[in-house]
Amino acid sequence: MKITEPPRTPEQRKADVLHRLEREIDIWVATADTETVPCLVPLWFVWYDDAVWLCTRLTNPTGRNLTDGRRARLAFGDTRDVVLVDGDVETFTTPEVPPAAAEAFRAKTGWDPREDHASYAFFRVRPRAVQAWCETHELPRRHLMRDGVWVV
Repeated sequence: MKITEPPRTPEQRKADVLHRLEREIDIWVATADTETVPCLVPLWFVWYDDAVWLCTRLTNPTGRNLTDGRRARLAFGDTRDVVLVDGDVETFTTPEVPPAAAEAFRAKTGWDPREDHASYAFFRVRPRAVQAWCETHELPRRHLMRDGVWVV
């Protein structure tokens, strides 16, 4: 495959990232346990209040890793339109989750974990770094956020 499109500006990449955060429903979630064993799963998410909100059981490997490690790397699936988000994680049981965040999750996914099994929890991932690129010609300017601040 040949690269035929010119590189996007960082501003366009940021707009594209924000658009994907609004419209996509699935995101890859990478975590590691205390022994650094990696875990990668797709989860539903919602972009709400400048954070990615996920939901999974506290008792599965991803839930334990998010709670214990308090860090995650998130990614969208297409390898020719890459978005990587590194973030800090906060855990909320269903009674603790801010109602507006839970409602945003329900509105987007059609599922309200608060009405499901008690072992479900919400996880707020606040971005610390965001990278985005299409093909190798966009690699040099792929960093859009550093230390929690948009650089574009």
